[in-house]
Amino acid sequence: MHLHGTSQINAAGRLEIGGCDTAELAARFGTPLYVFDEALIRRRCREFMDAFRATGLRFQVAYASKAFCVMAMCRIAEEEGLSLDVVSDGELYTALRAGFPADRIHFHGNNKTPEELEMAIDAKIGCIVVDNFTELYMLNEIAKEKSARVSILFRVTPGVEAHTHEFISTGQTDTKFGFDIGNGSAFRAIREAVSLSNVDILGVHSHIGSQIFETDGFKLAADRVCDFAQNVRKELGVTFPVINLGGGFGIRYTEGDTPLPVGQYVQAITDSIKAKLAEYDYPMPEIWIEPGRSIVGDAGTTLYTIGSTKDIPGVRKYVSVDGGMTDNPRPALYDAKYEAFLANRANDPSEETVSIAGKCCETGDMLIWDLELPKTKPGDLLAVFCTGAYNYSMASNYNRLRRPAVVFVRDGEADLVVRRETFEDVAGKDVVPERLRKQAVAKS
Repeated sequence: MHLHGTSQINAAGRLEIGGCDTAELAARFGTPLYVFDEALIRRRCREFMDAFRATGLRFQVAYASKAFCVMAMCRIAEEEGLSLDVVSDGELYTALRAGFPADRIHFHGNNKTPEELEMAIDAKIGCIVVDNFTELYMLNEIAKEKSARVSILFRVTPGVEAHTHEFISTGQTDTKFGFDIGNGSAFRAIREAVSLSNVDILGVHSHIGSQIFETDGFKLAADRVCDFAQNVRKELGVTFPVINLGGGFGIRYTEGDTPLPVGQYVQAITDSIKAKLAEYDYPMPEIWIEPGRSIVGDAGTTLYTIGSTKDIPGVRKYVSVDGGMTDNPRPALYDAKYEAFLANRANDPSEETVSIAGKCCETGDMLIWDLELPKTKPGDLLAVFCTGAYNYSMASNYNRLRRPAVVFVRDGEADLVVRRETFEDVAGKDVVPERLRKQAVAKS
């Protein structure tokens, strides 16, 4: 089993993360439980920052908060010197409430509402990443009404298809995101923005996908974005101060995943931009990137308590846990793969092949197929690794299950950063119309 960060097997034969025994964490906070290795999160942040510092270029590393957005995570990003990208008013509110510096926040999204744009402008955030013509004109009008000027990046699609799942590929031509370079809409957007009164053009943003294990896609995207930048400078006289190549850097979920060292991604991106712009004698812009999964993904572990089993002779043995697609929808959405073992019996040898089932009323609520484990019994603790990205963020209350708690562990201390939902949280916002109350009284 591949252990990440500070994870280790302690003398009691139990999984320990950040110096904390996971069996004790489960007893204290309950399960399912998201456990984050704070030291590993900070190490990942520093890997990106150090890789860019080594290039000598001006840069920003913006944590893509959609991967995992809670106030404690925003505080870590701020302390480590990262910027932050958000894609909704809820993420923006979380960042601002956490005290994150507004001038280091970037706002993404393909369908920002007028209310979201007003909120961003009022907060004086660093920039808004414009995704379409509707947004461009609306943003300019709102800024005009507020007597404000707004710095913007244009999200462009460079026509690069990353080698990833089709639902998380975003750099190709046929996507809901951004202005296409190939069909000329990106150029038209820049030309329109030049004539608008209340926007300032910072540059362009490109994102080609997620969970990428090679640099070729990033290099090709960099070349095409730089070619576009030169064309804009030549035809419109606009020189971009910023080029943003997005994120998508892969992590290791299972043995077959082969992510590159952070520095290799950064070097490939910056070398490509420098080489291409040198051909045009183009002033070197500030380089931005947006890692999300690669900051928090392998720092997260989800703990479950094992309950019932179902053995179908000659077919399969199902082992059920007290969570499932409500706290980790990625296997159902993307056929995502995970590794796991028994956290309370980590040294016990594997004896059987089982499949880990969630407790939702869905046949497709399966977390892991064909996992080698010791013979399990009710009450055993299953640890599923690399659940830090897009698990808590995408969690739901399907079947009215309560979303789990989240703890950060470091140096033997465990800090609760999100409380487990209560029944009141689940039903507390329900409203029963008076006419239905009357009917209930009448029937009784």
